[in-house]
Amino acid sequence: MMRMGVDLGGTKIELVALADDGSELFRKRVPTPKNYPDTLEAITGLVAEAEAATDQRGSVGVGIPGVVSPMTGLVKNSNSTWINGHPLDKDLSELLDREVRVANDANCFAVSEATDGAAAGKKVVFGVIIGTGCGGGLSVDGKVHGGGNGIGGEWGHNPLPWMTADEFNSTSCFCGNKDCIETFISGTGWVRDFRRAGGEADSGIQIAQMMAEGDPLATQAFVRYIDRLARSLAHLINMLDPDVIVLGGGVSNVDAIYTELPKVLPKYVVGRECETLVVKNQFGASSGVRGAAWLWTKEN
Repeated sequence: MMRMGVDLGGTKIELVALADDGSELFRKRVPTPKNYPDTLEAITGLVAEAEAATDQRGSVGVGIPGVVSPMTGLVKNSNSTWINGHPLDKDLSELLDREVRVANDANCFAVSEATDGAAAGKKVVFGVIIGTGCGGGLSVDGKVHGGGNGIGGEWGHNPLPWMTADEFNSTSCFCGNKDCIETFISGTGWVRDFRRAGGEADSGIQIAQMMAEGDPLATQAFVRYIDRLARSLAHLINMLDPDVIVLGGGVSNVDAIYTELPKVLPKYVVGRECETLVVKNQFGASSGVRGAAWLWTKEN
């Protein structure tokens, strides 16, 4: 069975077609139109191209930067705002004459890594995407756990746990709340903290490079960052206790995270013990689109 996954991003729409063993049969990306009808046309056009190129008909899964509301059936919370308020899964299903599954892109990331990536074979996998923002997704038995409200995994919009006095009421989040995890541990938040301390950098990767070169401000910023990341993940572990946490996004490429984070996590996990694996993703920027394809498992 051929599985097609579509990653609907703000600047590009990408489709990948996978064989049963996860090997790629077809891949193409096109610019994202900034209106709903043309977005539908772009996705259906990519599906037609993939099927013509492979001479196969396949299932279709779509990852979006938002969710389909279980209550209304309409897309909500998408920063690709032109798809908000539309029944994307139903419209695509009608146009493609088959059921189409739509899920949050961070959940697709978690499914991808749980299926044949860095967490392959693990039962409960939490995926964390740390870049400009901070997303999260949850996979159980290789399937998306979206939750009754469709927001399963949105840990980045909980408050930073165990806040210090200088952290409290110090950041504002686009979601409308203050002191969200995202505002501290995203790459953007890390840079903000570094600049506030007197440093100058444009990305978390740059701060890590400066730390490796012995810059004291960068080193101090990294220590603060790891402590905040540990607090945030410990809060998650205390509630969910996943088998594996997989990191994605630009910040996941900072190798020092994987050596230093395990030293700090037990400080905040109940019982002061923590063997939870925190690993780097296997498929990088391709994980989301592969996860969209794996929304269709071998069983269904």
